[in-house]
Amino acid sequence: MKESILKTKSYDFALRILKLHRHLVKESKEFVISKQILRSGTSVGANIEEANQAQSTPDFIHKLSIALKEASETNYWLRLLRDGEILEAKLANSILKDCEEIQRMLTSSIKTSKANASK
Repeated sequence: MKESILKTKSYDFALRILKLHRHLVKESKEFVISKQILRSGTSVGANIEEANQAQSTPDFIHKLSIALKEASETNYWLRLLRDGEILEAKLANSILKDCEEIQRMLTSSIKTSKANASK
């Protein structure tokens, strides 16, 4: 079976977040926000994984909605790190681009699932 693009992108994103956390702790000695972004950034993919095992369409939509909320939170932390000059703008913008792509994909998947459920 072909792997979902969303699953693959969210997994790769989680790996980037793990590396970012390590960088923030080691290089910037930033412990609070780095922990927050680690939690929310890795939760995106975990909720997408859970959605693929959903027991119903509403459950699937609910899990993807949680993933979208976690992605939105991660986006916030990334912008805060960038704008607070804790993280280099180039790196932050690169990770933000990935985050925003996942947010768009999740939004589209949720809309499609809701439309299909109402048919």
